[in-house]
Amino acid sequence: MRGIWQKIEQDRVLTPEFRACIERVYGERGRKALGAVDEGRVKRYRDFFVVVGRGDEYIVEGDFCTCSDFLFRGRECWHILAVRLAERTGLYEFYDLWYQDTWNV
Repeated sequence: MRGIWQKIEQDRVLTPEFRACIERVYGERGRKALGAVDEGRVKRYRDFFVVVGRGDEYIVEGDFCTCSDFLFRGRECWHILAVRLAERTGLYEFYDLWYQDTWNV
């Protein structure tokens, strides 16, 4: 799987072949991650990436996510996958703010 991540980063595009590979390897988590990237629900702030989920926003930093799925299972959730895809393709919205500052807006 490492090769696919490097290839996505190199090409900076999610081709149908890459999408099929992500879905095959990650199943439903992969489909949700691709959907979040396609729908522009991955945001990058100065301090964190944030993924907009169904009912909340989830902070992703490295291999950590604030969603209950990650906290319960302790494993990679679809929010982390979405950030990995977005980072490698540049498909995210950038906000030149600290995420904490958005709480006061």
